[in-house]
Amino acid sequence: MEISVEQVLLEVARNTILSEFDSSFEINKKKLIEKYPILNEQRACFVTLNLHGKLRGCIGSLVAHRSLLDDVISNAYNAAFSDLRFNRLTALEFKNIDIEISVLTPAVKLEYENTQDLKEKIKINEHGVILELEGKRATFLPQVWEQLSSFEEFFTHLSKKAGFSQNCLEHKPSIYTYTAIKIK
Repeated sequence: MEISVEQVLLEVARNTILSEFDSSFEINKKKLIEKYPILNEQRACFVTLNLHGKLRGCIGSLVAHRSLLDDVISNAYNAAFSDLRFNRLTALEFKNIDIEISVLTPAVKLEYENTQDLKEKIKINEHGVILELEGKRATFLPQVWEQLSSFEEFFTHLSKKAGFSQNCLEHKPSIYTYTAIKIK
């Protein structure tokens, strides 16, 4: 029985992290790309790690700049061992980790007149959002709407993540939206 591309990506992410604890795990990139050519397409993704239902690491790319396979490998490793919000993942934690991959569509700049216009154009539960102002930026993946389900709550937390004031939308920051295919 052939496994899906989604299952392959999850296995690649898991084996990337596992190889840090057991060097016998190797990823045969050439063989995978031959079997699943989509893995060689330039795509951006995020890899999110959850431990007992709580965030344990999340690293990703907003812009496609390498193959999907290489992006998953790099982001899985960095989510486990280089997310500055957390200590390095331990072998014990690895046994209980849930991995989620979000493959992103290219971000599109959203033109808007004011906060009300923005509120009407943002699609809750669908859009991932990049907030950019004065050379700083932050993003929330579309699945963040599951925890922050109102426009106001979502943008308050996103503004805080970027280091902006809660009323930063009054300064008309650049807003980009994207969608994501979620694989878990």
